Amino acid sequence: MFSKKIKITCFDFKKKFNNKLKRILLDILQKKNPNYRIIDTFSNNYQYSYNKKKITKFKKYKTISIFGLGGSSLCIKAIYNFLRFKIRKKVYFYDNLDVDIPKIFKNRNLDIVISKSGSTLETIINQNIFSNSKKLFITENKESYLMNLALKLKSEIIEHRNFVGGRYSALSEVGMLPAELLGLKSEKFKRFDNLIKNKNFIRILISNVDMMYKFYLSGKTNSVILNFDKGSISLLEWYQQLLSESLGKKGKGFFPIISNLPKDNHSLMQLYLDGNKNNFFTIFDVSNHKTPKIKNKNLLSGYNFLKNKSIKSVMTAQKNAIKRVFKKQGLKFRSFEILKKDEESLGIIFTYFMLETILLGKLMKLNPFDQPAVESIKKETKRILS
Repeated sequence: MFSKKIKITCFDFKKKFNNKLKRILLDILQKKNPNYRIIDTFSNNYQYSYNKKKITKFKKYKTISIFGLGGSSLCIKAIYNFLRFKIRKKVYFYDNLDVDIPKIFKNRNLDIVISKSGSTLETIINQNIFSNSKKLFITENKESYLMNLALKLKSEIIEHRNFVGGRYSALSEVGMLPAELLGLKSEKFKRFDNLIKNKNFIRILISNVDMMYKFYLSGKTNSVILNFDKGSISLLEWYQQLLSESLGKKGKGFFPIISNLPKDNHSLMQLYLDGNKNNFFTIFDVSNHKTPKIKNKNLLSGYNFLKNKSIKSVMTAQKNAIKRVFKKQGLKFRSFEILKKDEESLGIIFTYFMLETILLGKLMKLNPFDQPAVESIKKETKRILS
């Protein structure tokens, strides 16, 4: 264990440590390739394109609307839902075209419009129809639809650095500015500088990447995330985009599947246990939240084993049962257990998964920072609408 806030276990504890892979990681951390500049944003030394004093005026807003697609909203949604118990503001997300529209009073809330390119079609449409309050734009410093709109409206513009891809933007301006406006401290998310000095963290990272690469080589490419925490669904959706968009290229990649338990014990678990064997598993859980207890007086005879049990204790038993059965059947799994939900634990998760994905891209001889295939859909859509 490398942190009091989170516990990560490996797919294979007994496997010999891969020193060659460690050297590849150290080479990446030196950022000789300009693509790896994204790692700068992981550090507390990263200089944001905004001044904290400059954004103080936006902290007065009690309601915030986020306009963005993919990486421009997923990381913020992950932060909001994971740390919702600490946040006293209402936040609405316009991250699809068919959205449920809340009743918002004009000029009483802040609309944050985010698009690196400044030309994301869905973001342009949503802000055009539903944005009617004070606006703050986060976009690349170049001519684009949203840049021109921001200039026309004389709105505040925060630069989206051109080396920061959307799905890697959680610890950059895109994730940290909204976090500050939600009352959180951006510096508390930044654990990178300590993590890369921690031998146990490096061991876990190298071991898991090594095994995932071997899974890929053997055709085991379904990455099934068994999630026991409702508040982490958005975080895992962020991870889903990170893994699939970064590595799904040239006939390669992993298929990340989010499976919410214990519900899926009664639907998909049969497939996991007795179906095809091209899956590997990540068990994700939060251990420190309170849940209702079972009412003993309402229990019928034969179910005394449920006396004094909470919902969480039952779910923990189900999780441990899965681990035991998986081990017996030789199914490969690792686990992430959040011991305390706060900015630090979420920052560790962000950092870990981004480093893991970058390292996998290196092993698979892929550029984990582009998404060339998606552009064809965007161009064809525009052609149809024109």
